Amino acid sequence: MASMAQNTRSAQDGTMTVDRATAPVRLWLYAMAALVAAMVVVGGATRLTNSGLSITEWKPILGMIPPLSAADWADAFAKYKLIPQYNVLNRGMTLEAFKFIFWWEWGHRQLGRFIGVAFLIPFLIFWARGLIAPRLMPKLIALFALGGLQGAVGWYMVQSGLADRIDVSQYRLALHLSIAVAIFGALLWVAWTLREDDAQARVDASPLYRLAQMLCALVFLQVALGGLVAGLKAGLAHNTWPLMDGRIVPNGLGVMTPVWRNLFENALTVQFNHRLTAYAVAALAGLLIWRLLTTDATEAAQRAAKWLGAAVSVQIALGIWTLLARVPLWLGLAHQLGALAVFAAALWCAYIARHSSEPIRRRPQ
Repeated sequence: MASMAQNTRSAQDGTMTVDRATAPVRLWLYAMAALVAAMVVVGGATRLTNSGLSITEWKPILGMIPPLSAADWADAFAKYKLIPQYNVLNRGMTLEAFKFIFWWEWGHRQLGRFIGVAFLIPFLIFWARGLIAPRLMPKLIALFALGGLQGAVGWYMVQSGLADRIDVSQYRLALHLSIAVAIFGALLWVAWTLREDDAQARVDASPLYRLAQMLCALVFLQVALGGLVAGLKAGLAHNTWPLMDGRIVPNGLGVMTPVWRNLFENALTVQFNHRLTAYAVAALAGLLIWRLLTTDATEAAQRAAKWLGAAVSVQIALGIWTLLARVPLWLGLAHQLGALAVFAAALWCAYIARHSSEPIRRRPQ
């Protein structure tokens, strides 16, 4: 009891940076990051199976209950038959085929609801027990609010495919994916700041930290571009590498007017930009890895560099394989999960460069 009281007092005065009481909070944040990663993968499966428009209504509470009778299924199917996707792509679809895509979208929405509950209930328990320091409270509230916004953006995305289109807007899909990745990264970063060995952590705005920041921003941009590729189904064309349409720089990159539309609506240009940004990520990651692997680097920096190198190498291989194979479901999901791994590895390098119990370079012995 005395230990708990001490933990509570340190939390209340904002000084609890290293304490055993932070361990459950840190593990909870890691679990939330894993759930968000699972949500991204399930969302990718929902998209790749063309299931995202199978539920044409947004009922945050009542939507938890799936169709339970033949009449319920007939009603849900009848609503799906009213949208363009059914009439253009799936006319004549059987009820059993509809159930397949319905369960994917229902599962995606249920996982989103579960994540909200899995965040809120432990948060309230930790808060009631005095395990959340005041300095941490605004960050956690912001994360919860961002999760709620993500649910609204998800419905905003679905709405774009219910009329005048047979799929969702690539703009809204990229936004939805980007917010998910931002939440994933924020959860990891906040959890890392609670690590027990950071009692005397210093903040180092070094060139290495700035380089790692640039890489994080570039990887995030690449994820957003991947959302545009997915929304335009751009990965189903020009399935050769390293050339596109037999050329290093293919014809047709700027055929749309005004020119800016090519960046977001021309599938050829969007895929080309995604490739170019992948090369830039590889080059910048290589530079950061080289800097971190200098002979006098700390062991933590060397481990971070090796993890980054492994994640980038696997992701490059997955990206090429996914393209050449025309985006089969399992490869598409592996590539999406690989993007999260690269982003996490880049963030970890940035964390090591900014928060460290010892300088990146060892002091002379």
